[in-house]
Amino acid sequence: MTDIKTPERMALVDAIAELGPLFAKRADAIDRDAVFPYENWDDLKAAGLLGIVVPTEHGGLGGDFVGYALASEELGRHCATTGLTFNMHVATTLLVGEVAGSLDLDDADTAFLDERRTRLYRGIVENHDVHSQPFSEGVAAGATAGYSTRAEPVDGGYLVTGRKIFASLSGASTFHNVLCQVEGDDRLRLMGVPHEADGVSIEGDWDPLGMRGTDSRNLVMNRAFVPAENEWLPPGAFNQAAERWPYFYMTLSFSYLGLMRGILDFTENYLKTSDRRDHAIKQQGWAEMNIRYEQAQALCYRALADTTVDPSQDKLDRAWASMVTTMEGAPEVASTAIRICGGRSMLRPSFIERAYRDARCGATMLPWSVEVCLERLGRTRLYDEGAPGPAGE
Repeated sequence: MTDIKTPERMALVDAIAELGPLFAKRADAIDRDAVFPYENWDDLKAAGLLGIVVPTEHGGLGGDFVGYALASEELGRHCATTGLTFNMHVATTLLVGEVAGSLDLDDADTAFLDERRTRLYRGIVENHDVHSQPFSEGVAAGATAGYSTRAEPVDGGYLVTGRKIFASLSGASTFHNVLCQVEGDDRLRLMGVPHEADGVSIEGDWDPLGMRGTDSRNLVMNRAFVPAENEWLPPGAFNQAAERWPYFYMTLSFSYLGLMRGILDFTENYLKTSDRRDHAIKQQGWAEMNIRYEQAQALCYRALADTTVDPSQDKLDRAWASMVTTMEGAPEVASTAIRICGGRSMLRPSFIERAYRDARCGATMLPWSVEVCLERLGRTRLYDEGAPGPAGE
């Protein structure tokens, strides 16, 4: 496996690590009050990290997908909620940048993309624009199916109507980047709906089990006007990206891998400072935690080293396996930490109590939830290519 920790990538990790202890101090209050981590985001802005994967020629830090993955892992180690919200922003810049740049686009679409992403980059670097990426509608689990949000072409842009659930950063975004379709056109379009646009509203409460600072309320759009220049990708480019660059769907797992590392940090400190490290049963639990983490990290890093457009089936299987290993490994490590650290670790405020709740949320997150990944892994290579599986796929 190629060594993915290049000096350029590790410089991004170091930038996050410098802020990490401050984020960790704020994490309990964010969790308790279920409020968005605005102070942490202010620090990310001041450090230029909103442009972590914006090319240097556009004023960003020039990170790539793998560099972001490593930085996201470090961020999740200190505050998983901040890591997950940051991912929603960076996912858009990855999508219009490295991912779209690897696709087969004609000259017209390439010019379209260059103009739109230059505008998006400028807004991030100069204005500190915050981008969210609410895709889920509760209609279907597929990555490129089941979207009911519609865009109606009008002079100067589109009127977008639809509803997105679990819309992270719902109250903090400058743009809500939604997938939608024009009537009679099956191509998906990525539209940057301005938060302040008429017809945009945020509904419901946000009082979840874990990841309580993500502010993932419902985004409702009722004929919200979107300027034409806010269509970030050429029509249909997202369909191609979903099929040809599926690693894009791994991004949220990096925060959970970092959360696992944070749980190990806490448990190690507990064992060293409480005279419990001489207990054989606690040593065994500590060993189990480290093995689970090493498995998750090794598989994730192998998948990152594989990253390419048009991955082989083996590489895609490995990415799905990485998702399952991380998303199920995080709550297992947290559960073992509770057993090792004892009853007091379940009392609030406790890092382990919060980490367990945060970790337990990861398995459900679409489009690559644990259920989806297990279903796909369970069918791969058991059927001839193109032959229907048990569900008629």
